[in-house]
Amino acid sequence: MEDFHNISIENDTDGLEPYLSTTFFVTSCIVSSIGLPLTLLAIYALYSLVQENNVAPVYVINLLISDLIQMCCFVIWVAQPKNLIMFVVSGIIHSIGLMASVGFMVCVAMERYLVITCPLWYRFRRNIKITLVVCFTVWVLPLILGFLSYFILKFLQPHILLSIYLLVPFPLLIFFLAGTLKALSSSISVPLEEKRRIVGTLVLVLLNYTLLFLPTIIWYMSAAITENSAFDHTLQIIFVQFSPLMDLVLYIFMKKGAVDKLLACLCRCRMTTEQEQG
Repeated sequence: MEDFHNISIENDTDGLEPYLSTTFFVTSCIVSSIGLPLTLLAIYALYSLVQENNVAPVYVINLLISDLIQMCCFVIWVAQPKNLIMFVVSGIIHSIGLMASVGFMVCVAMERYLVITCPLWYRFRRNIKITLVVCFTVWVLPLILGFLSYFILKFLQPHILLSIYLLVPFPLLIFFLAGTLKALSSSISVPLEEKRRIVGTLVLVLLNYTLLFLPTIIWYMSAAITENSAFDHTLQIIFVQFSPLMDLVLYIFMKKGAVDKLLACLCRCRMTTEQEQG
């Protein structure tokens, strides 16, 4: 990811080892082969759910588009092009997709939070135009950060800069989940299924971020603090690779009735297992 920014075309492939390893090759093939077709289907299905008074799918669609960008970069890396420029360009594009992905996670969590905590205000404020402006801002932020990084590299290491960007959403996601749970405990107007969908969305986003992004952030910060770039960060990169597959589960929480059907299916499977054991 960010290591690509530090690679010189004249140098050898130092720093590319994690992207050329067998483990990275296998996980890239798995994620791309499963994620690409399913993500395209999910985007198509979510597009039909977009309405003037239902803008949540717009954020999820943009999140899935950022995942598509990352998976396309996986395909390029698996092909292992001989031109090092291709690695560098795809690394920069992947970084933009990764940072946009984190931004849209915050948007999804914020939208669900506002639905519960500020229902009247949000009902009159939400519309497609505002949503599209927010999405545009999320896409532009990584570009601005990349532009500014060229001017502040003398004062701030790239690892620290990227770590700060990726770490900012963490307290926000915790705040949105805690605030939503507190508001739902005293809410009687929200249907039970809607509560499940909202809580499920927020828990999934926070879980995805904590399990897949936080280890990478910790590695970046430790590498910057110790000034040691010799750490093997293949495992952290692989964690982030599985993020697009986790994001696909958000589709379940966007469709009405999907959560209840999923819970009913799990209950039937559990009852069948108990009957077979009995």
